[in-house]
Order: sequence, then structure tokens, then C-alpha cells
Amino acid sequence: MLRERVAELVSKASGGDLTVADVLAADCSLPALGLTSIAYLRLIDLLETEFDCDVDLDGGHLDTLDGLVEHIAGQRK
Repeated sequence: MLRERVAELVSKASGGDLTVADVLAADCSLPALGLTSIAYLRLIDLLETEFDCDVDLDGGHLDTLDGLVEHIAGQRK
């Protein structure tokens, strides 16, 4: 459920350029999938607002859907 919600936010941040299905099926980083740097900043804002968490922009593991999900799940404990 968390993974799907984060995928929805990725799609929203991309302005619909990436579909939820694309994001969920991707086996590459979000930038490689086509998420631009501006969209990535929008995504960070959406994630921090939705999940009341801090997303560190320096975390290289945060450029994948699963990395973001793990990061958010770790902060929600």
C-alpha cells in the first residue's frame, strides 16, 4: 500500500508523464525512468507533506521507488 501511494506521488510529481504502472514496473532509477530534477524536487515536497517525514536529498538510495519506500517506512516507526 505504501509502495503504491509513493508511486502515485511520483506520477503526480511528473505531471502525469510517468504513470503509476510505469513507476511500479520500473527496474531502474527514477531519473532513468524520466523523472526530471524539477519533478524530483516536487516529489520530495509531496512525500514530506504526505508522510510528515524528512527526505535527505543526499541519499543516493532515494533515487528508486523502493529506496524511497524504505526511507519513509523507516521514519514512520
